Amino acid sequence: MKDLKRRRLIGWSAAALSAPLFAQQDHAGHAPPPEAGPASKKKPRPQLGMGAALGPDGRPWVVRLVDGRLVTQVHQGDKGWATPRVLDIGADQLQADGENSPKLAFGPGGVAVISYTQALSKPFTGAIRLLRSSDGGANFAPPITVHQDRQEITHRFEAMAFDGRGRLHLVWIDKRDLELARKAGRPYEGAALYRSYSDDGGASFAPELKLTDASCECCRIALAPAADGGLAALWRHVFAGSVRDHGFARLDGEAREPQRATMDGWVLKGCPHHGPGLAAAADGGWHAVWFGQRDGLAAVRYGQLASDGSPRGKVMVLPDAAAEHASIGAQGERLAIVWRAFDGKSMLWRAWLSTDQGRSFDLRTLGRSSGDTDHPRVLAGHQATHAAAHAAGQGAGQGRMLALWNTVDQGVQLVDLFE
Repeated sequence: MKDLKRRRLIGWSAAALSAPLFAQQDHAGHAPPPEAGPASKKKPRPQLGMGAALGPDGRPWVVRLVDGRLVTQVHQGDKGWATPRVLDIGADQLQADGENSPKLAFGPGGVAVISYTQALSKPFTGAIRLLRSSDGGANFAPPITVHQDRQEITHRFEAMAFDGRGRLHLVWIDKRDLELARKAGRPYEGAALYRSYSDDGGASFAPELKLTDASCECCRIALAPAADGGLAALWRHVFAGSVRDHGFARLDGEAREPQRATMDGWVLKGCPHHGPGLAAAADGGWHAVWFGQRDGLAAVRYGQLASDGSPRGKVMVLPDAAAEHASIGAQGERLAIVWRAFDGKSMLWRAWLSTDQGRSFDLRTLGRSSGDTDHPRVLAGHQATHAAAHAAGQGAGQGRMLALWNTVDQGVQLVDLFE
């Protein structure tokens, strides 16, 4: 297969700025705050989770932890990554693992927003915080808490995106209903998804509303803008009988019951810590990628959804038995899926690329790492600058489709997938 090491690949050395070390995830898939639990002799894994977006001018930005500080960086073409700019988050402690990384998004009118989960004092508790800039990311106001509920419980694993009308949406995993059920002695499986929105670019938020009960407890949520200007969500859902497939919902318009989007039938009494990916298809449907077990085979799969989120067509297993934590992006006829896979010696960074909306694919290896890595991700133009481009009547993000990967030994790697 064609190796993209021959393509333009720009890396940033982590020698000068290494990621901070926080607590390692436990077997339940949760990331406790740094102070939780007794001291461990084992060196904790670095917090490599990052967010990425294309700025209004098409340049890639990332937000991540460096030496315990939250920073932004912008890519300057042949000059590589600019010097990190430190953000003031006060005394907040972050959670920045692969499923729960900080997020970055650009909206209309020069607005840029960053969200993250603030780790609270009790294990597995958090608050969804937001930083807002009105000058394109040059300066950010102090962080605010998005939700009105201030209990010291789980508000974590947030997802954030602007829709094509400029409304900012946040969705997160929330355990307030689980806490109520426990107090009342009622059974309650999983957690819930709550959501809020802002019509002023994150300056203020509407009171949060419950999207659904029975979400998985610690799998990331995928958000994707629709061609009509709306926004959709895909998440791991706990169906009857502890079946952990996926649910789909539009976040615009009237509230509807979530649609079942995958049919693996995976019965699991716990969270696999492995969320899905979602991207809009050119025909009004959706492309989806997810991990699950079907007919005894645990694998990452790709499939297409109808406009309402219901599954359609053939489901395809990725051509890599070790594939994990895949991300997906689409623009027109082009479709990209990236993932990581351990080959017994090192972690590979791989991609499955299509120029015909997923009817055929080209498998490529983008790189490898011998150290700790973040989950790779696809950054498509419309996923980053959709609202700004939609308002201006322009093509979003200049049509770029990028893959990013944060590693200890090589830093933040970037590949233009269809260059």
